[in-house]
Amino acid sequence: MKIAIGADHAGFRLKERLVWSLESRDHEVEDLGTFSEDDVDYPEIAVAVAEVVKEDAATRGVLICGTGVGMAIAANKIAGIRAATCNDLYTARMARAHNNANILAVGSRVVGPQLAEEIARTFMATEWEEGRHKPRVKKIHDLE
Repeated sequence: MKIAIGADHAGFRLKERLVWSLESRDHEVEDLGTFSEDDVDYPEIAVAVAEVVKEDAATRGVLICGTGVGMAIAANKIAGIRAATCNDLYTARMARAHNNANILAVGSRVVGPQLAEEIARTFMATEWEEGRHKPRVKKIHDLE
């Protein structure tokens, strides 16, 4: 699976670890920055990742900031994006299975690196259940 990933300065170190972790599981990862711990405005990174996912140049995306919340809010401004802040395995699984989330947002100041790897692994491995959830996701889409 091709995955677009991006982080702000607070998420830089975790992003580096998740790139390695995802690539070691045979995912193709497109790293859209940031590339240091220098201050950067997270909405720019969120939009870059969201646009790649929206255009189907990547199947899914990962965004990392201090809480995951700011990145998710910014990414969700892009039509076709369903970004979910997931700081546990259950939320990651349900975001995919029930909401067909296409971008995972993680808080580097909320979860440790090992848990973040497990969250990303769960998010990537979980398929959308469709069924009773399909009309609800369509209603979300229709809001755009």
